[in-house]
Amino acid sequence: MTVLISNPPTEKFSHPEVTAKGETRAQVAYTGTKTLWFNTGTLCNIECVNCYIESSPTNDRLVYLKFSDVTPYLDELDAAGEGGIEIGITGGEPFMAPEIIDIMEAVLQRGHTLLVLTNAMQPMMRPRVQDGLKRLQAEFGPQITMRVSLDHYTAGKHDEERGAGSFELSQKGIQWLGEQGFNIAIAGRTMWHEAEADARVGYDGMLKALGVELDVNDPTALVLFPEMEEQADPPEITVSCWGILNKDPADIMCASQRMVVRRKGASSATVLACTLIPYDDAFEMGVTLEEARRDVPLNHPFCASFCVLGGGSCSA
Repeated sequence: MTVLISNPPTEKFSHPEVTAKGETRAQVAYTGTKTLWFNTGTLCNIECVNCYIESSPTNDRLVYLKFSDVTPYLDELDAAGEGGIEIGITGGEPFMAPEIIDIMEAVLQRGHTLLVLTNAMQPMMRPRVQDGLKRLQAEFGPQITMRVSLDHYTAGKHDEERGAGSFELSQKGIQWLGEQGFNIAIAGRTMWHEAEADARVGYDGMLKALGVELDVNDPTALVLFPEMEEQADPPEITVSCWGILNKDPADIMCASQRMVVRRKGASSATVLACTLIPYDDAFEMGVTLEEARRDVPLNHPFCASFCVLGGGSCSA
């Protein structure tokens, strides 16, 4: 039962324990690491109109992760008995990071599965990167999934978000990945408010034209993400919402996922509670995974719009 608290905050999402209505804010307990994300930096070869992390060719608020940043966290997973989990790599554009192939190899050698988020454009298609990817595919192929961000299955709508010519370049990257035998997933968006069934049919036709086989009805193979807008005004999530919405807090991302980043000027990498909230100090959990194994208050609009109400998850 929700407990009303006197003198509540006057603004929504401004207090970690209390909503603006004076109700007890929902928290998510840590249940063990299902997915550990490494954000290789916010630099990207393109600038999308609505990028939740504000990636661009000039945004270096999160700098490139180095091999030496990643290995201590892999050691921590081993020490905690969390072997063979999913490791996610995101950005920015991960293939801009100078040590990305070495980082991928270190993850795979530990026996983890690897989910790499990419726009499959020029950074991935450089000969040095292609050679590294082909080598990793030959040795670790079944452990790797390349998830390509393709906002829509038509050039017009995709380029509306990512810039003229982006769709064609991403298609070439998808086709190349298919030719090399990579497991491919696609990340689309729901911002055009079309029926989900229609979107899945559209992606199916586009992928078949590229010669890529993908089960578009598998929600992990074709992920259609709900929208996240800083100006949106979703309701705050209280402890009573779990029952009202028939939601299990253990299914929310921050119950089992964390993200490692390195902030510009920082002396070390740090662990965040969420992949979607990189700049809010309230979601910074410490420099080690051990420090980050604690409850997370759902004190951000994205907690409501993407995770609880939208049902979204960045992992596979």
